[in-house]
Amino acid sequence: MRRPLVSSGGLAVKQSALGANGRRFEPPVGLGATTFAAAVPKWESLYNITGILYLPYAEVKEPFTAWYDGSKNRSRVDYYDSSVITIQLGQNKTDVKGIGYKIVPVFMNGTNARKCFLINGTKSDPITLQSVLPDLTGFVLIGKKNRSGQICDVWQKTEMVGAKKNSYTIWISQKNEPVRYEMLGYDTLMGSHYDRYYLDYGKMTVFKVLPDDIFKPQKGLTCGAFPGPGDAEHRILMNPMKEYIDHDESQIDAKFEKFKKKHDKKYKNQVEHERRKHYFRQNVRFIHSKNRAGLSYKLRVNHLADMTEKELAVMRGYRPSLRKDSGAIPFDKMAISITKVPAYVDWRLYGAVTPVKDQAVCGSCWSFGTTGTVEGAYFLKTGQLVSLSEQELMDCTWDEGNNACDGGEDFRAYQWIMKNGLSTEDDYGPYLSQDGYCHFKNVTSKVHVESYITVTANSSQALKLALTNYGPISVSIDASHKSLRFYANGIYFEPKCGNKPDQLDHAVLAVGFGVLNGQSYWLIKNSWSTYWGNDGYMLISQADNNCGVATSPTFVVI
Repeated sequence: MRRPLVSSGGLAVKQSALGANGRRFEPPVGLGATTFAAAVPKWESLYNITGILYLPYAEVKEPFTAWYDGSKNRSRVDYYDSSVITIQLGQNKTDVKGIGYKIVPVFMNGTNARKCFLINGTKSDPITLQSVLPDLTGFVLIGKKNRSGQICDVWQKTEMVGAKKNSYTIWISQKNEPVRYEMLGYDTLMGSHYDRYYLDYGKMTVFKVLPDDIFKPQKGLTCGAFPGPGDAEHRILMNPMKEYIDHDESQIDAKFEKFKKKHDKKYKNQVEHERRKHYFRQNVRFIHSKNRAGLSYKLRVNHLADMTEKELAVMRGYRPSLRKDSGAIPFDKMAISITKVPAYVDWRLYGAVTPVKDQAVCGSCWSFGTTGTVEGAYFLKTGQLVSLSEQELMDCTWDEGNNACDGGEDFRAYQWIMKNGLSTEDDYGPYLSQDGYCHFKNVTSKVHVESYITVTANSSQALKLALTNYGPISVSIDASHKSLRFYANGIYFEPKCGNKPDQLDHAVLAVGFGVLNGQSYWLIKNSWSTYWGNDGYMLISQADNNCGVATSPTFVVI
């Protein structure tokens, strides 16, 4: 709750002025031309408040609860019902650097547990307390507006940072409680909005005293440093609210520079650079927010983080025709001599899987799923592992109905291989990530396929039997979700993932299965390079046929 406002009355004429860090304050815009001279709101120094952080461009809706104790320079913000807890013990007379704590769920040594990490502030980068209510210095009262069924005072500040015009608006109820805080950023160079986020506030309680235990890690937790490198990244994650309330984008700037260098990103001009940075910013926000949710898997920034949805959709090149008769032989699980399958299969351990490849920005995933299962079948028959040519399948299977970089299906590729065989990558030539001229008649085919088989649809048992007995299996999945795009490790389960034939849009290779921490999974090899996932691999939950792994698996007989 803020203190009552004291108005000086009358109209205020606002003029541009140069602020800190080169920020130029502008007249408020968007909710009315008239501004009123009034005392700037001052928040109470001890409070507890709930709310939801919305990041529309990043597709994030994240609940939070915060405690703020300005009298003792300490704060705490919990995310996703305390899945992640952050505590800030700011600078004081005896400790000018401050201490930050982060308590998170971790999976270590085969079990889930809570772990506490600690970061000490430095002289150049001290830990400061974090409010979830903005500092309203420079805001002006621009009128009243209905918000969430109540009449609110609307306060606003607009500033210019280079070519970026940022407007900050807060709605405050007649009970002197915050209702919504919104940021809207417009880039005059690009001629478009580059950012938007808002916080909708819930119940707010003002205190005279807050218990000390609120600002301490729970008993039984020993707090230590983060393992491994990445101190700069850890400092960002210790206090994510700082970006939204204090408008601190320095971490995004530094992270984007590191990203460009690591992945050798080059942009044609400044407009393109800023556009890519915008995509990158929103994806980083999504990744960090999902990781705070305590899911069974983790995300991280990879080489796809600056790409548009349209570009990423191109990489999902599986185009199901939904033909009832694909020419495949039905899978006869009764013909398999064993009645039980092992608890764990990983064909990489037997040498049946080639290294992870990169399809680049080309809808050729279907060719990688095809070569993967043929490579495995050839290994099981001969004991030799060869890398077969995806480019040959792209160039030469048009008559079967495939469309190179514009998508295709594995069974169409099998039909072509049955007629013509398939060459190695060394013989045919390197993968080009684009359409090319077919020249298979100029090279010697290495592998010939006798037939191809469709595994019984939607049967995890049938897929396990096929994987156990016939090696890696080509499967199609729903890969349209941003959570899969930035998968890093753990067992992936996406409730929104489809598993019907017409929802599948990406071909991958199933190379095994198993159980981890009580959850059954499929081991999947992707074709988005080793920068993606766990060195190019992922674990997808078997529950509810998540993402459709068991919907339409296929393999070949050599």
